[in-house]
Amino acid sequence: MSDRDDPVTIGRRVQQLRSERGLTQRQLAEPAYTPAYISTLEAGRVRPSDEALRHIAERLGIAYEELVTGRPARLATDLRLRLTEAQRTLASGEAEQAAEQYTALLAEAEGHELLDVQAVALLGLGDCALDTGELEAARQYFERTEQALADVPLPARVPALRGRAVSHYLAGELRYAVYLLESTLDELNRGGLHDPDALLLLYASIIGPYMDMGAHARAAQAAEFALALAPQSGDPALVARMHRSVARTLLAEGRLAEADASLAKAAELYRTLQLRTELANCHWMRGYVYAQNGELDLAEGELRQALTMLSEGRAALYSSQVAVEFADVLHRRGKSDEAAALLHGVLSDIGPERGALHSAAAHRLLGIIAEDAGDTEDAEEHYVRALSLLERAGAAGDLADLCRLLGDLLRRTGRVEAALDAYRTGLGHRTAPGTTTLGPAPAQPPL
Repeated sequence: MSDRDDPVTIGRRVQQLRSERGLTQRQLAEPAYTPAYISTLEAGRVRPSDEALRHIAERLGIAYEELVTGRPARLATDLRLRLTEAQRTLASGEAEQAAEQYTALLAEAEGHELLDVQAVALLGLGDCALDTGELEAARQYFERTEQALADVPLPARVPALRGRAVSHYLAGELRYAVYLLESTLDELNRGGLHDPDALLLLYASIIGPYMDMGAHARAAQAAEFALALAPQSGDPALVARMHRSVARTLLAEGRLAEADASLAKAAELYRTLQLRTELANCHWMRGYVYAQNGELDLAEGELRQALTMLSEGRAALYSSQVAVEFADVLHRRGKSDEAAALLHGVLSDIGPERGALHSAAAHRLLGIIAEDAGDTEDAEEHYVRALSLLERAGAAGDLADLCRLLGDLLRRTGRVEAALDAYRTGLGHRTAPGTTTLGPAPAQPPL
């Protein structure tokens, strides 16, 4: 179907362009048409044929496309090339510069009513906001993307839906993030909309929230589905993201060598694609693997590299997440003062509204550092703050561990009843991971 404007709009445009060029209706019409035809066309009372419009465009000295749509020739092509450049800028870790590029593109696309370009620009702005930790702005951009794509099939809306879910996840709203991802998966699978890239993106994205909620069985199943879908995907960046997410389930199962291999695959793809922020996240995860394996010197090197790369790109929220892992390794290596300073910086940078889970992790580690230094009062205060943040987020697995830490502290300071209460709370979260917040699992893809 043609995207040409309606006859009245085209008529006004022809009249304006003819007047600007000082042409009469006769001069515009000759030799193929009559002045009366041009007059009728300019009044919007006739739908001109393609042949007539090509004749008029030639006489006016403009491209046919510009005459029928009001857009300069090659505008859509130019905008898409600039979108690719903005995507490269974001991939290199320059989120603020990319946001400026996307903002300019969005304004032009809106001015010319190019909905597809608007949607890509809004999605890019949402991704930029995620990188810089502006979660509320990210949510709004993703919602606007969904509105711009309201009339397209669901698979095309999946990146925006996933972005909105991630913004809720990073804010600590785990249950709602899982609801968004699961309901979209269910709709795709039950509706027969088995788009491999859309499904792979959703399964890779839901692993993190599942793990934080303690729903390890569902995380493992999502990883299984993602691995099965990967060969059908034509997007190497998406496959790399999948490998990075799957590594987390392997770590939880103690399969460190397999997790490291999965991260190595992801890192190689990211290097090839020059995706700097994602490559930094691989350094982060590999640092975590080394830390789990007791190789603290290697862990410190990987995490320091990740933090440097993310800080250079001003990826505030991701930098804060890495800083917590890095501080843990520093503390375990006897550098507790440096670790504590890093954690206090995290809390001042993000705050609970922008990253509840990461703020909780910082408080938990500060509590451990204080307890190791013999300051039980300060340790208890940090544990209680972390507990409040995790309860609000519904992070069952982390809650159970924190309740154990708090219970041990209370028991050592002689408050046995309070310690028992903390242990009971922890056991309540550990008993049936995820079952208190998750409903039936979504429909499965046809693998």
